[in-house]
Amino acid sequence: MLKLSPEVSNALAQNKPVVALESTIIAHGFPYPENYQLALELEGLLWEEGVVPATIAILGGQLKVGLSEEEIHYLAQSGGVPKASLRDVPLLAALGLDGATTVAATMQIAHWAGIKVFVTGGIGGVHRAAEQTFDVSADLQALAMYSVMVVCAGAKSVLDLPKTLEVLESQGTSVIGYQTDSFPAFYLRESGLKVDYRLDGPEQIVEAFRVKERLGIPGGMVVVTPIPEEDALDGERFNAWLEQILGECAAQGITGKDVTPFILRRLHEISGGETVRANIALVKNNLKLGAQLAKAYCRAGQP
Repeated sequence: MLKLSPEVSNALAQNKPVVALESTIIAHGFPYPENYQLALELEGLLWEEGVVPATIAILGGQLKVGLSEEEIHYLAQSGGVPKASLRDVPLLAALGLDGATTVAATMQIAHWAGIKVFVTGGIGGVHRAAEQTFDVSADLQALAMYSVMVVCAGAKSVLDLPKTLEVLESQGTSVIGYQTDSFPAFYLRESGLKVDYRLDGPEQIVEAFRVKERLGIPGGMVVVTPIPEEDALDGERFNAWLEQILGECAAQGITGKDVTPFILRRLHEISGGETVRANIALVKNNLKLGAQLAKAYCRAGQP
């Protein structure tokens, strides 16, 4: 059921750099055709860096690692491909269905394929009021299980970031700041929280990850890099928008998995598209670091 594209298969066999990408950003992140154009642009940026992109999705029950342009177009314009997280992968595979992989499922499939670097915008985590709802993203569970470096701009700003970091600490997942001491908050460069370690070079990060592998320690590593300063949102304005939207959630009775999509859609509306522009900018910035890590891992050879 694990189907690698020829480009990804050859790169892994020849110890060439590969970076995994999720497919929810295509199926659910942006409207068509912007999502299609963005997916191709992100893959193109990796090719320019000398890195093979491996966009991951479930299509017809197959766990696809590396999509064709036609498959990306299908995901972008279909409008009906559901999100696929950890619990969904075996069911979708068994039933021969499609799924756009979340951070958690992308990590899982990348690990099975032998890909060591995965780039996303921001990881999921502990939701606000989780003490009442028990709403905790499966991304954290995947980070405890699968040996992948996850490059991101921190966790999504709408989450409970202190609780998210507490869960990561409890399960033994290291949070590495690339040239930063602060844990970024997606649209914001700083959250007021600290990373576990600051490392200033890709080679240092890769060596720490390789030592973890040699010691047989399970799970991944979170590598955070802040959104570029010129693209970051103003924290005071963002927090005001967020408080307004959280009030709307409560008033409309929006709960569970519907909360985050509602918040992101309303942020786009209220900000006049500023949050979308910031999202794209931070993903592109994350890709640059992911490419450096993938190349450094290949240069270092086998653990």
